[in-house]
Amino acid sequence: MAAERPSLILLILLVVLVLIAAGVGAAFVYEYNKPKAAPTLLTVQKGDNVTVNYIGEFGSGPQIGRVFDTSFYSVAQNNVTYPKSLEYAPRSSASAYTPLAVHVGPNAPAGGYPVGNLTFSGVVTGFWQGLVGLTGNHTQTVVVPASLGYGPLNSSCLRPAPLVFTLPVLTYLPLGEFASLYPNVTADVGVEFTDSNYGWTDQVFAVNATSVSVQALPTVGQTSSPDGLPFEVTALNATSVTLSSLLTPANAGLVLGHLRVGSICSESKFIVSAVDPSAGTLTENFNPEVQGETLDFIVTVVNIYPA
Repeated sequence: MAAERPSLILLILLVVLVLIAAGVGAAFVYEYNKPKAAPTLLTVQKGDNVTVNYIGEFGSGPQIGRVFDTSFYSVAQNNVTYPKSLEYAPRSSASAYTPLAVHVGPNAPAGGYPVGNLTFSGVVTGFWQGLVGLTGNHTQTVVVPASLGYGPLNSSCLRPAPLVFTLPVLTYLPLGEFASLYPNVTADVGVEFTDSNYGWTDQVFAVNATSVSVQALPTVGQTSSPDGLPFEVTALNATSVTLSSLLTPANAGLVLGHLRVGSICSESKFIVSAVDPSAGTLTENFNPEVQGETLDFIVTVVNIYPA
């Protein structure tokens, strides 16, 4: 008995199934291999809150390249690769070096914006403007001119001082002032002690019911450091001591001084911002060192909290 031939309908069905299977397979291969769209990176926008790591350096002036502030403990510890500015102040401990929480915009309230356990505060205009458009983990140098930073110098915080000046050999101090200036010195005639401002030897010359007479005992050629600045005793007689500054114009902007008593513009420290031998003066600048300078911030955005 001859074998039955498959019917024409079965044959057509088999062909259709093969074609469908081939089509599904091709579609799968295409979907697997087709190019994937790149994920959209979150960028900093005005109104956001962000955390950033930064290194703040001077971009102008005599201290150009010096670090005045940073959020990195490793940078704070490395004074060879990252020399520090005159007024640089290290933080209290390694744990104090953390990313800075910044509100990106001009209108942060005085107390900042609290988000979770962070408070996002306002910063100078040029800093937050330089963050706009940055993505996370991307390092960028933000250049902040004085006009968008800490503003121009306040001329009322500049004070001229002479390069050469004289002091009396004998100084008369009220008893209370003597005790305040020299708390560990007994006001007895003949007692010698080190002058806290000039560094040379002083002697109690006379004492009465209201005052103490102090005699200065320097020597010609002796160096001295009134208000932390370098001077030399260049002349001496029975009544006066002459001091001459050892600073030159090359030192301008690179020497830090401090007042022994009092303050100007609420500051006791100052930077010698100019030395003018022709005028016979130096200039004491009591403005913060970042004021009036272009600042470079090397910033890395750590986290972005969209508005």
